[in-house]
Amino acid sequence: VYVQTNTVKNMPYIDSAKIAGLSSFKIMTKHVIPNALTPTLVQAALDTGSAILEAAGLSFIGVGVKPPTPEWGLLVSEGWQSINYAWWIAFFPGLAILITVVGFNLFSDALRESADPRIRRTILMRLGIKQ
Repeated sequence: VYVQTNTVKNMPYIDSAKIAGLSSFKIMTKHVIPNALTPTLVQAALDTGSAILEAAGLSFIGVGVKPPTPEWGLLVSEGWQSINYAWWIAFFPGLAILITVVGFNLFSDALRESADPRIRRTILMRLGIKQ
Protein backbone atom coordinates (compact mmCIF):
# COMPACT_ATOMS: atom_id res chain seq x y z
CA VAL A 1 0.00 0.00 0.00
CA TYR A 2 2.83 2.38 0.89
CA VAL A 3 4.69 1.90 -2.39
CA GLN A 4 1.50 2.16 -4.43
CA THR A 5 0.52 5.37 -2.62
CA ASN A 6 3.95 6.89 -3.22
CA THR A 7 3.77 5.94 -6.89
CA VAL A 8 0.39 7.63 -7.29
CA LYS A 9 1.50 10.62 -5.22
CA ASN A 10 4.32 11.32 -7.68
CA MET A 11 2.14 11.19 -10.80
CA PRO A 12 1.81 14.34 -12.94
CA TYR A 13 -1.94 14.72 -12.37
CA ILE A 14 -1.31 15.10 -8.62
CA ASP A 15 1.02 18.02 -9.38
CA SER A 16 -1.67 19.47 -11.64
CA ALA A 17 -4.24 19.17 -8.84
CA LYS A 18 -1.87 20.98 -6.46
CA ILE A 19 -1.32 23.75 -9.00
CA ALA A 20 -5.09 24.01 -9.52
CA GLY A 21 -5.41 24.79 -5.81
CA LEU A 22 -7.07 21.64 -4.49
CA SER A 23 -6.60 20.96 -0.80
CA SER A 24 -4.45 18.05 0.34
CA PHE A 25 -7.55 16.31 1.72
CA LYS A 26 -9.37 16.58 -1.62
CA ILE A 27 -6.31 15.33 -3.52
CA MET A 28 -6.03 12.34 -1.18
CA THR A 29 -9.73 11.43 -1.32
CA LYS A 30 -10.35 12.09 -5.02
CA HIS A 31 -7.06 11.10 -6.63
CA VAL A 32 -4.59 9.21 -4.46
CA ILE A 33 -6.81 6.76 -2.57
CA PRO A 34 -8.95 5.61 -5.55
CA ASN A 35 -5.89 5.10 -7.74
CA ALA A 36 -3.89 3.31 -5.04
CA LEU A 37 -6.72 1.18 -3.69
CA THR A 38 -7.59 -0.75 -6.85
CA PRO A 39 -4.16 -2.34 -7.45
CA THR A 40 -4.04 -3.19 -3.75
CA LEU A 41 -7.41 -4.96 -3.91
CA VAL A 42 -6.38 -6.85 -7.05
CA GLN A 43 -3.16 -7.98 -5.36
CA ALA A 44 -5.11 -9.04 -2.25
CA ALA A 45 -7.41 -11.22 -4.36
CA LEU A 46 -4.43 -12.83 -6.09
CA ASP A 47 -2.68 -13.36 -2.77
CA THR A 48 -5.79 -15.08 -1.38
CA GLY A 49 -5.59 -17.70 -4.12
CA SER A 50 -1.87 -18.14 -3.48
CA ALA A 51 -2.46 -18.51 0.26
CA ILE A 52 -5.06 -21.22 -0.35
CA LEU A 53 -2.61 -23.12 -2.57
CA GLU A 54 0.21 -22.73 -0.06
CA ALA A 55 -1.93 -23.89 2.87
CA ALA A 56 -3.22 -26.87 0.89
CA GLY A 57 0.30 -27.77 -0.23
CA LEU A 58 1.70 -27.61 3.29
CA SER A 59 -1.16 -29.70 4.64
CA PHE A 60 -0.69 -32.20 1.80
CA ILE A 61 2.94 -32.85 2.75
CA GLY A 62 2.06 -33.01 6.45
CA VAL A 63 3.44 -29.68 7.66
CA GLY A 64 0.14 -27.77 7.89
CA VAL A 65 -3.03 -28.48 9.82
CA LYS A 66 -3.07 -31.67 11.87
CA PRO A 67 -5.58 -34.52 11.17
CA PRO A 68 -8.62 -33.80 13.35
CA THR A 69 -9.13 -30.46 11.58
CA PRO A 70 -10.60 -30.77 8.07
CA GLU A 71 -8.47 -28.98 5.47
CA TRP A 72 -8.43 -29.44 1.71
CA GLY A 73 -4.74 -30.34 1.44
CA LEU A 74 -5.09 -32.86 4.25
CA LEU A 75 -8.18 -34.37 2.61
CA VAL A 76 -6.30 -34.74 -0.68
CA SER A 77 -3.36 -36.32 1.17
CA GLU A 78 -5.58 -38.83 2.95
CA GLY A 79 -7.45 -39.60 -0.27
CA TRP A 80 -4.18 -40.05 -2.16
CA GLN A 81 -3.46 -43.19 -0.11
CA SER A 82 -6.66 -44.81 -1.39
CA ILE A 83 -6.64 -43.40 -4.92
CA ASN A 84 -6.77 -46.84 -6.59
CA TYR A 85 -10.12 -47.94 -5.15
CA ALA A 86 -11.74 -44.69 -3.93
CA TRP A 87 -10.63 -41.92 -6.29
CA TRP A 88 -13.37 -39.50 -5.21
CA ILE A 89 -11.83 -39.04 -1.75
CA ALA A 90 -8.92 -37.11 -3.28
CA PHE A 91 -10.71 -35.79 -6.37
CA PHE A 92 -13.39 -33.60 -4.82
CA PRO A 93 -11.16 -31.71 -2.35
CA GLY A 94 -8.69 -31.14 -5.19
CA LEU A 95 -11.54 -29.89 -7.37
CA ALA A 96 -12.63 -27.54 -4.57
CA ILE A 97 -9.09 -26.13 -4.38
CA LEU A 98 -9.00 -25.68 -8.15
CA ILE A 99 -12.40 -23.95 -8.36
CA THR A 100 -11.65 -21.65 -5.43
CA VAL A 101 -8.23 -20.54 -6.67
CA VAL A 102 -9.42 -20.05 -10.26
CA GLY A 103 -12.41 -18.13 -8.88
CA PHE A 104 -10.18 -15.75 -6.95
CA ASN A 105 -7.96 -15.27 -10.01
CA LEU A 106 -10.96 -14.53 -12.23
CA PHE A 107 -12.33 -12.15 -9.60
CA SER A 108 -9.05 -10.25 -9.42
CA ASP A 109 -8.89 -10.08 -13.22
CA ALA A 110 -12.45 -8.73 -13.43
CA LEU A 111 -11.67 -6.22 -10.67
CA ARG A 112 -8.61 -5.01 -12.56
CA GLU A 113 -10.57 -4.72 -15.81
CA SER A 114 -13.42 -2.81 -14.18
CA ALA A 115 -11.06 -0.39 -12.46
CA ASP A 116 -8.71 0.37 -15.35
CA PRO A 117 -10.36 3.06 -17.49
CA ARG A 118 -8.55 2.03 -20.70
CA ILE A 119 -9.61 -1.60 -20.43
CA ARG A 120 -13.13 -0.67 -19.29
CA ARG A 121 -13.53 1.67 -22.29
CA THR A 122 -12.43 -1.11 -24.67
CA ILE A 123 -14.86 -3.60 -23.14
CA LEU A 124 -17.74 -1.13 -23.28
CA MET A 125 -16.95 -0.34 -26.93
CA ARG A 126 -16.99 -4.06 -27.80
CA LEU A 127 -20.36 -4.44 -26.10
CA GLY A 128 -21.72 -1.40 -27.93
CA ILE A 129 -22.32 0.62 -24.75
CA LYS A 130 -21.61 4.33 -24.96
CA GLN A 131 -20.32 6.27 -21.98
